[in-house]
Amino acid sequence: MKTVTPAQLKAMLHDGRELALLDVREEGVFSKQHLLFACCAPLSHMELMMGDLVPRLNTRIVLMDEGPSHDSGPAEKAAERLSGFGYSDISILENGIDGWRAAGFELFSGVNVPSKAFGEFVESTYDTPRLTPEELKEKVEAGDKLIILDSRPIGEYSRMNIPQGVCTPGAELVYRVHDMAPDPETLVVVNCAGRTRSIIGAQSLINAGIPNPVAALKGGTMGWVLAGFELERRQNRMAPPPSVGGLSKARACSDRAAKRFGVKKVDSDTLDVWREDTGVRTLYIVDVRQPDEYEAGHLNGARNAPGGQLVQATDKYLAVRNARVVLTDDTEVRAQMTASWLVQMGWTDVYVLDGGIGDARLIRGRHERNILGFEKGESLSPMEVKAFLDSGDSTVVVDLSTSLQYRDRHIPGSWWGVRSRLESCLARIQVKDLLVLTSPDGLLAHLTFKEAKAAYPHLTVRVLDGGNRAWVNDGLPTAGGMEKAACETDDVWYKPYDSETLVEQKMRDYLDWEVELVRQIERDGDANFRKY
Repeated sequence: MKTVTPAQLKAMLHDGRELALLDVREEGVFSKQHLLFACCAPLSHMELMMGDLVPRLNTRIVLMDEGPSHDSGPAEKAAERLSGFGYSDISILENGIDGWRAAGFELFSGVNVPSKAFGEFVESTYDTPRLTPEELKEKVEAGDKLIILDSRPIGEYSRMNIPQGVCTPGAELVYRVHDMAPDPETLVVVNCAGRTRSIIGAQSLINAGIPNPVAALKGGTMGWVLAGFELERRQNRMAPPPSVGGLSKARACSDRAAKRFGVKKVDSDTLDVWREDTGVRTLYIVDVRQPDEYEAGHLNGARNAPGGQLVQATDKYLAVRNARVVLTDDTEVRAQMTASWLVQMGWTDVYVLDGGIGDARLIRGRHERNILGFEKGESLSPMEVKAFLDSGDSTVVVDLSTSLQYRDRHIPGSWWGVRSRLESCLARIQVKDLLVLTSPDGLLAHLTFKEAKAAYPHLTVRVLDGGNRAWVNDGLPTAGGMEKAACETDDVWYKPYDSETLVEQKMRDYLDWEVELVRQIERDGDANFRKY
């Protein structure tokens, strides 16, 4: 397998050609230290992710792991697997993370770091106005004319929110604010969980030129908690779609931002040509509307990434640097605002579909992932698995969900494990007869079926048909907690409020980490964020 040195990779990051830089370690391990522009594509989930992350088979790919002094070479395993799927230009970073560090280059902790570093760059560059939690609370109690807009998706918002806050995710802010705050004297306060989406959201409204005073809530919901204030929970207040007048103002605002930042448009005929050009250039078509709007009808080949989340987590959606990106919506407002931020982040080939989805033929439903190498294994229904579990101790269920999903809800008595560590997990569990694999929807369990059969030919291996979702839908009992973890719970990154101990200290550490990112990206030198 080809290798590249750290110095060669450093040059590749600046040569202007397409590049997918993939770190194949589990997300929790990745979050401890990684390259700035590496996308986390864990070996255990690779088949589920690659069709969306790297759709072009001849894309230049560089894989990495911890390095040869650590575990069993997941980068080499990933390269072999991807070659089998038809990817043809694969290299491995020589000596992995260890080699990058030894070469004197910068390593980053956390997840979605390019986007979060960009948020800090925006605040420091434009001096985005901000309020402390104490200042906001004082204004609320004084009856000041203000509105609090929460820029997170409804799922995060409903978990906990600032009192009086209204869910208005990311790119929805300029789209919906005009009816929410029609009086230009109303102060608009934007918050998120921490800092990035508060800053980007507030600066979006400023860039769009709304007449209201605007401020970001410093520290978001975490800052609110650290100030000793209470949050609301399980709320569902959502900013309504714009009125005719509100939409007219939103269009004018987004046009203003698009002109300032040089947002480009592409017509549908050119987009059709680009669709046929995927042997040469990677094309991402991204619908930046809300999920329910996307599911009601979207362009063929478009993936849903609500605008605020796309800016918040570019590495989750756009793994190929220097690819073509076409953003779509129904009015151009949300697409233009999202594009304005991607341009500032350094993406040069970003376009808005002229006229939006218009009268194009649309596809209904959720995005259908292209799962590489998928084959269904032999399965059992939830009731059959329940019967086997009730009959004695010869059946073991291994849940391949994330540790957070397992902790929240799992089949009673099931073990938790990670696919890429399956052999060590099963060595600890000591299965006697029947091994049943499960995962949230069963897909990951089916992908693991062949590996388990090959590694343990003496066992009967089956997959829970439909996974944990089918178990729950059949009304069968569930349990919570990490009662049977077969390996370390470092498969995913735990947000501060996902932790069960030292939550407030972890919130402080997280907010301090975000602020420090500005200096760290300056030392690293690979970011090409743009000041206008």
